[in-house]
Amino acid sequence: MPLSAVDPESIGGYRLLDRLGSGGMGVVYLASSASGMRVAVKVVHAQLAGDDEFRTRFKQEVAAARRVSGAFTASVVDADPDAVQPWMATLYMPGPTLSHRVGGEGPLPPAELRRLALGLVEALDDIHRADVVHRDLKPANVLMARDGPRVIDFGISRAADHQSYTTTGRVLGTPPFMSPEQLNRPREVTAASDVFSLGALLMYAATGRGPFDDENPYLTMYRVVHEQPVLDGVARPLRRIVERCLAKEPEGRPGLGELAKMLEELPEDGEWDVSADPAPGTG
Repeated sequence: MPLSAVDPESIGGYRLLDRLGSGGMGVVYLASSASGMRVAVKVVHAQLAGDDEFRTRFKQEVAAARRVSGAFTASVVDADPDAVQPWMATLYMPGPTLSHRVGGEGPLPPAELRRLALGLVEALDDIHRADVVHRDLKPANVLMARDGPRVIDFGISRAADHQSYTTTGRVLGTPPFMSPEQLNRPREVTAASDVFSLGALLMYAATGRGPFDDENPYLTMYRVVHEQPVLDGVARPLRRIVERCLAKEPEGRPGLGELAKMLEELPEDGEWDVSADPAPGTG
């Protein structure tokens, strides 16, 4: 999207080139450093920037996020949590988001889906080893770069997840990809929450739908917490993995090491059989 008259010319010394998108947390710009390095700069919305507790937590989360590095994450290269409107810059990775890719071309073929899943597990491992929980893993936060997926926006969601915002009824996250504990016990969220989100994301990549989809977001949240996922269309080799990721209780979900082993056993080529899928909930 082109820049508008209300957009600044630069942020933190980075010249703004374009708008990449916007959401509940802020606006994301494509920008360039003086040397020509391209970055994605996320500027926090003013209503969040005016909250002192948010600023404190944002500073803590940015410091943690800057420790994250890996082949499948977009590294944080700069930030200013003390600015009038706090911002964070990550290395820009060209490529569509997973949501744009699936929306435009349909579900991923099996071989690409397997590579995506393994790349996301590696990305989450890098994030979790830095003591960061993503909390908003969703198709819009996965970039489909030529050499593999990139996870973006880690280290920001938790900063806004505090009492002054959760008590207003505002949902900080994306309901179809949120874990039950994010909706019920947001202060008890652990790395296992990202595994739940990964399960929902993999079903979306495989079918174009989520396991708890409903036109009403409140019904979606109810289904996430209380109902079993609807896994119609998920091929048998992937179904058991997704089911385990979507366990209601965190301790019922696989760790990333176990998850990687299960994904590595998926067929690397050919089509995956969906005709013999068991009925939803039967495994």
